Amino acid sequence: MTATEDAIGSVKVAAQAAANKLGTSIVAFDVSEQLTITDIFLVATGKNERQVSAIVDAVEEALHKVGRKVARREGDRENRWVLLDYIDFVVHVQHTEERSLYNLERLWKDCPEISLDVAFPQPDVDEDAS
Repeated sequence: MTATEDAIGSVKVAAQAAANKLGTSIVAFDVSEQLTITDIFLVATGKNERQVSAIVDAVEEALHKVGRKVARREGDRENRWVLLDYIDFVVHVQHTEERSLYNLERLWKDCPEISLDVAFPQPDVDEDAS
Protein backbone atom coordinates (compact mmCIF):
# COMPACT_ATOMS: atom_id res chain seq x y z
CA MET A 1 0.00 0.00 0.00
CA THR A 2 1.22 3.52 -0.68
CA ALA A 3 0.34 6.86 0.87
CA THR A 4 -2.88 8.44 -0.38
CA GLU A 5 -2.89 11.58 -2.49
CA ASP A 6 -4.89 13.28 0.28
CA ALA A 7 -2.18 12.49 2.84
CA ILE A 8 0.58 13.60 0.45
CA GLY A 9 -1.24 16.87 -0.24
CA SER A 10 -1.65 17.54 3.47
CA VAL A 11 2.01 16.74 4.13
CA LYS A 12 3.01 19.27 1.46
CA VAL A 13 0.88 21.90 3.21
CA ALA A 14 2.58 21.04 6.51
CA ALA A 15 6.04 21.13 4.94
CA GLN A 16 5.42 24.57 3.45
CA ALA A 17 4.17 25.85 6.81
CA ALA A 18 7.37 24.55 8.44
CA ALA A 19 9.50 26.22 5.76
CA ASN A 20 7.64 29.49 6.26
CA LYS A 21 8.82 29.44 9.89
CA LEU A 22 12.37 28.74 8.69
CA GLY A 23 12.32 25.06 9.56
CA THR A 24 15.23 23.20 7.99
CA SER A 25 16.02 19.71 6.71
CA ILE A 26 12.37 19.13 5.83
CA VAL A 27 11.87 15.62 4.50
CA ALA A 28 8.97 13.16 4.16
CA PHE A 29 9.00 9.38 3.86
CA ASP A 30 6.28 7.02 2.70
CA VAL A 31 6.34 4.50 5.56
CA SER A 32 3.10 2.76 4.55
CA GLU A 33 4.86 -0.45 3.53
CA GLN A 34 6.68 -0.68 6.88
CA LEU A 35 3.98 0.50 9.31
CA THR A 36 0.28 -0.13 9.66
CA ILE A 37 -0.38 2.84 11.94
CA THR A 38 0.43 5.65 9.48
CA ASP A 39 1.45 6.29 5.88
CA ILE A 40 3.89 9.21 6.01
CA PHE A 41 6.47 10.67 8.37
CA LEU A 42 7.29 14.34 7.85
CA VAL A 43 10.38 15.56 9.70
CA ALA A 44 11.49 19.18 10.16
CA THR A 45 14.09 20.86 12.35
CA GLY A 46 14.04 23.99 14.47
CA LYS A 47 17.22 25.50 15.84
CA ASN A 48 15.80 26.18 19.32
CA GLU A 49 12.73 25.45 21.45
CA ARG A 50 10.97 28.67 20.47
CA GLN A 51 11.36 27.91 16.77
CA VAL A 52 10.19 24.31 17.25
CA SER A 53 7.06 25.69 18.92
CA ALA A 54 6.50 28.23 16.14
CA ILE A 55 6.86 25.55 13.46
CA VAL A 56 4.41 23.26 15.26
CA ASP A 57 1.85 26.05 15.63
CA ALA A 58 2.20 27.04 11.96
CA VAL A 59 1.79 23.43 10.80
CA GLU A 60 -1.33 22.96 12.93
CA GLU A 61 -2.83 26.23 11.70
CA ALA A 62 -2.12 25.51 8.02
CA LEU A 63 -3.57 22.01 8.25
CA HIS A 64 -6.62 23.26 10.13
CA LYS A 65 -7.28 25.66 7.24
CA VAL A 66 -7.44 22.69 4.84
CA GLY A 67 -9.76 20.75 7.14
CA ARG A 68 -7.23 18.55 8.96
CA LYS A 69 -7.43 18.26 12.73
CA VAL A 70 -4.59 16.85 14.82
CA ALA A 71 -5.56 13.62 16.59
CA ARG A 72 -2.70 13.74 19.10
CA ARG A 73 0.06 16.17 20.03
CA GLU A 74 3.02 15.12 22.17
CA GLY A 75 6.23 16.74 23.39
CA ASP A 76 5.10 20.36 23.34
CA ARG A 77 5.97 20.93 27.00
CA GLU A 78 9.72 20.81 26.29
CA ASN A 79 9.59 21.68 22.57
CA ARG A 80 12.59 19.49 21.81
CA TRP A 81 10.69 16.91 19.73
CA VAL A 82 7.04 17.55 19.05
CA LEU A 83 4.92 14.93 17.36
CA LEU A 84 1.65 15.79 15.59
CA ASP A 85 -0.39 12.71 14.72
CA TYR A 86 -2.91 13.15 11.91
CA ILE A 87 -3.58 9.37 11.69
CA ASP A 88 -2.52 8.92 8.04
CA PHE A 89 0.63 11.00 8.55
CA VAL A 90 2.78 12.08 11.48
CA VAL A 91 4.72 15.35 11.70
CA HIS A 92 7.94 15.31 13.74
CA VAL A 93 9.41 18.71 14.56
CA GLN A 94 12.76 18.26 16.25
CA HIS A 95 15.33 20.51 17.86
CA THR A 96 18.66 20.34 16.02
CA GLU A 97 20.23 18.19 18.75
CA GLU A 98 17.39 15.64 18.76
CA ARG A 99 17.41 15.50 14.99
CA SER A 100 21.10 14.66 15.02
CA LEU A 101 20.83 12.17 17.88
CA TYR A 102 17.82 10.16 16.67
CA ASN A 103 18.58 10.46 12.93
CA LEU A 104 15.16 9.40 11.63
CA GLU A 105 16.46 9.54 8.05
CA ARG A 106 18.78 6.63 8.80
CA LEU A 107 15.98 4.68 10.42
CA TRP A 108 13.62 5.13 7.44
CA LYS A 109 16.25 5.20 4.65
CA ASP A 110 14.68 2.19 2.90
CA CYS A 111 11.34 3.98 2.55
CA PRO A 112 10.61 6.12 -0.51
CA GLU A 113 11.15 9.83 -0.01
CA ILE A 114 8.23 12.06 -0.99
CA SER A 115 9.00 15.11 -3.11
CA LEU A 116 7.75 18.16 -1.24
CA ASP A 117 8.52 21.08 -3.61
CA VAL A 118 8.88 23.48 -0.68
CA ALA A 119 9.50 27.16 -1.37
CA PHE A 120 11.71 28.66 1.31
CA PRO A 121 11.18 32.35 2.09
CA GLN A 122 13.89 34.71 0.95
CA PRO A 123 15.62 36.72 3.68
CA ASP A 124 14.81 40.41 3.78
CA VAL A 125 17.49 42.46 2.07
CA ASP A 126 18.06 45.95 3.37
CA GLU A 127 18.36 48.11 0.25
CA ASP A 128 20.10 50.89 2.20
CA ALA A 129 22.94 48.50 3.12
CA SER A 130 24.28 48.46 -0.46
